[in-house]
Amino acid sequence: MQASIRLVKPSLDYRDEYISFYEEWKRSGENIVPWVVEREPYDFPSMIEFLYSQDSEEKIMNENWVPHSTYWLLNEADSIVAAVNIRHKLNQKLINNGGHIGYGVRPSQRRKGYASLLLSLALLQTKTMELSRVLVVCDKGNTGSERTIIKNGGKFESEFTEENGNVVRRFWIELE
Repeated sequence: MQASIRLVKPSLDYRDEYISFYEEWKRSGENIVPWVVEREPYDFPSMIEFLYSQDSEEKIMNENWVPHSTYWLLNEADSIVAAVNIRHKLNQKLINNGGHIGYGVRPSQRRKGYASLLLSLALLQTKTMELSRVLVVCDKGNTGSERTIIKNGGKFESEFTEENGNVVRRFWIELE
């Protein structure tokens, strides 16, 4: 029996599936989002440990970081199709151009509705963190991501220009 599409916490149980997810993204040559997926997973226990290493305030060792949690989106066949990193609070950098939620869908699984579902499920997780509203950002010109954010209740606030000239569009989502 196949399971439904769902968010799961990273686990050693998904090693082969996660490495496939990572390697597909690397082969694509695209920027990997969220940032935690950039980490090489070949020492999988270390990678899992890394993903849990800063998931609470007491674990933060660098004052420039905030607590964050990572989840993987599994499809009906238990394949990892996307990842999301949720920041529990914001610092100035995240206010400018990072937001509370960073997410990405593996290249072969795009345009299938996974991004919208992933963001919707991530928003449910932020409610458990007692956030009343969350900031979600995307690069200007990333119309797919912008539509996903708006579909999930995002209200455009402003744009932020990064040092390299990249323009980030900032959206707030009110949680009910």
